[in-house]
Amino acid sequence: MNQKLENQLQLALQTNEDTRERTEDLNVGFDNAAKTWELIVKYNGSLAGLEELGIVTEELIAGYAILTVPENLVEQMAELPQIEYVEKPKNFYFEAISPARSSCIPQVFGREVSLTGRGVLIAVLDSGIDYRLPAFRTENGTRIAALWDQTGTGEEGGRGRVYSREQINAALAEGDGQALTLVPVTDTSGHGTAVAGIAAEVAPEAELLIVKLGRTDPRSFPRTTQIMRGVSWALRTALERDQPLVINLSFGNSYGAHDGTSLLERFLDNASEIGRTVICVGSGNDGANAGHLAGALTEDSPGGLPVSLAELAVGSFQRSLSVQIWINYSDLYRIRLRSPGGEEVLLPSTSQHGKFTFSAERTQVLLYVGEPLPYAAAQEIYLEFLPSERPFLDSGVWTFQIEGIRVVTGRYYFYLPDGAGRNGETGFYRPTPEMTLTIPSTAGKVLTVGAYDSTYDSYAEFSGRGLNLRERTIGVVAGGITKPDLAAPGVDVLAPNLFGGYTPVTGTSFAAPIVSGSAALLMEWGIVLGNDPFLYGEKVKAYLRRGAKPLRGESSYPNSRTGWGKLCVADSIPQ
Repeated sequence: MNQKLENQLQLALQTNEDTRERTEDLNVGFDNAAKTWELIVKYNGSLAGLEELGIVTEELIAGYAILTVPENLVEQMAELPQIEYVEKPKNFYFEAISPARSSCIPQVFGREVSLTGRGVLIAVLDSGIDYRLPAFRTENGTRIAALWDQTGTGEEGGRGRVYSREQINAALAEGDGQALTLVPVTDTSGHGTAVAGIAAEVAPEAELLIVKLGRTDPRSFPRTTQIMRGVSWALRTALERDQPLVINLSFGNSYGAHDGTSLLERFLDNASEIGRTVICVGSGNDGANAGHLAGALTEDSPGGLPVSLAELAVGSFQRSLSVQIWINYSDLYRIRLRSPGGEEVLLPSTSQHGKFTFSAERTQVLLYVGEPLPYAAAQEIYLEFLPSERPFLDSGVWTFQIEGIRVVTGRYYFYLPDGAGRNGETGFYRPTPEMTLTIPSTAGKVLTVGAYDSTYDSYAEFSGRGLNLRERTIGVVAGGITKPDLAAPGVDVLAPNLFGGYTPVTGTSFAAPIVSGSAALLMEWGIVLGNDPFLYGEKVKAYLRRGAKPLRGESSYPNSRTGWGKLCVADSIPQ
């Protein structure tokens, strides 16, 4: 087993294509027609020579690259000494009151030298934008400095087309009816338009960089690879223009140990150190959707072994389901799986690594027992449930009985796919709301934004939570990092819609751009106006934390729900 390949990719490569296509995750990144994989790699030295093997290379930043690799060459590619680690792409889901008043923003506009974000770029990577709306225009033309449509055809490495400010202004001059013939960029969901509109309102003179993230087909979601391309492009553009940059990411995914070790998390940590940059990420909407369960072996079975039960309700019409179990490698467990009809299967112990396949009732289960990897200390047990005799999984309660063979910490951590990627009836009984941050908000150096309801001055239950449990041994807080960093309004936030009006929207997707716009205001005060030329990166995070205000019902800070408190821009600027 090649230790350079992540566990999910290992399982995918060992599973036939027909089976992979029936899952939500295993075939992501595979091109059925070309029989190639789009893969993320961390590398050193040079990638020269890979083209001779039939591998297409696309270098990003800081030693990261995206490779398009024929399936029969993946193992050979991973053996190359310059390749350090390989992951397959993941699908990411959008984490779908004027924000200004509750976040102390009017006071910033009313300063002797008013702050508006002038001179700062805000990059919004999302579903696109309706650039024709008044929210994105001034009397002199568009506020968009550049727009990359990854779904179009054109010059950006064959992966879309970049439109300049001049091209967008020329399109606007043709009027709304003809503009799309010159710059044919749309936003079918309205999510990106809302996110960009919120950031644009908070920082009304900041310039926008827009990335319409690519999708393999209209029904799919953006992938890790498209996000990484967009971040690299935004960084390069800001460096070329010599401007401070805020990057807004309003999406997430639940796959991973949530400890900052995935290539996307580490990539964003590296990206945050390039140029004068701040990266703001929503904490996700998984706080109350029963997708996470953490526990410990505390009871004794009749055989004398420590044991614990995890019960998973699978709703009707669930086509497939993946389950991740993360444990400490120091612990040795045996897991029994019981189906809704009472059929029991003994899984291999966690010391037996590799792929296994078995059936329970009318459900086929693919199991991969991983090992710690060069970039990840936690051990993963990954299960993929597939119906074998009908279109849907057997609904009802599936029970995991975890027995301790050798117990050091006794801890375990279950994760299901993001709430947007599964049936609303599917979830754990007695779920654990802590550590429900979605990835990549778990990256250490990003500014992680939770949501609160500004009407009631209260935490929004859906908002992804960090951790305040001292006994946790896997996750970002185990590494000494507290998340989220702070909270911003995320319930009924007014945002521009595709019809030219405004609509209330809810989710951490819409809390994040409030903080992105606020970061632009601070960077204008510090960098553009010369008050603090080093006000970027972790320093912006520190200033916003210091200015944060208490929220009703929260007694101590920082905490797992709102971090250091609710956003207050005016108090975040040194007096």
